Amino acid sequence: MTDLVLYTNPMSRGRIARWALEEVGQPYRVVNLEYGPDMHSASFLALNPMGKVPVLTHGDAVVTETAAICAYLAETFSESGLGPNTPVERALFLRWLFFCAGPLEAAIINRTFQCEPPREKARAIGYGTFELAMETLEKAIAANDYIAGSRFTLADVYVGSQIGFGLQFGTIQKSPVITSYWERIAERHARLRATALDDAAATPKA
Repeated sequence: MTDLVLYTNPMSRGRIARWALEEVGQPYRVVNLEYGPDMHSASFLALNPMGKVPVLTHGDAVVTETAAICAYLAETFSESGLGPNTPVERALFLRWLFFCAGPLEAAIINRTFQCEPPREKARAIGYGTFELAMETLEKAIAANDYIAGSRFTLADVYVGSQIGFGLQFGTIQKSPVITSYWERIAERHARLRATALDDAAATPKA
């Protein structure tokens, strides 16, 4: 396999993928794309017809969707110790990775843009209600030190990033459980490196 290449924009969910790559510690190259024509060029649309970042390539393998990138890196570079080791860890890893990428994000987006379905339709909605989704998140992160158990995995990169963004933009309310979890992972060296790199890339050149 050839080098890992991350197609991203420093003001995007690509920050999550960059953090995951820094945790794994494998060499990778970054292609920063501007919003607009860059992301709708024929060459990029061949990688992701959605015209969105991030995209990770690894030789002929192409991975889109940030949660999938975290899962791919954890499995492909298992020697990093950032994936699940036991059936129970694997169940928790996949369960909460998919929960945060699906029901939780949908609930947050619908609440943010004021387009929540009527409460009487909650049974037909994947996340039920916003309140139910948030209660479920809190129970998940209160159960263990990390989302898949007693140790940090790449699922924490994704879940933690959702929480970090939510706290930053006010779409997730602070609580002792949420704050404690975020503080437990926010100062990881890999996240600080990734944040510094993306912040530098986002700074306009003089």
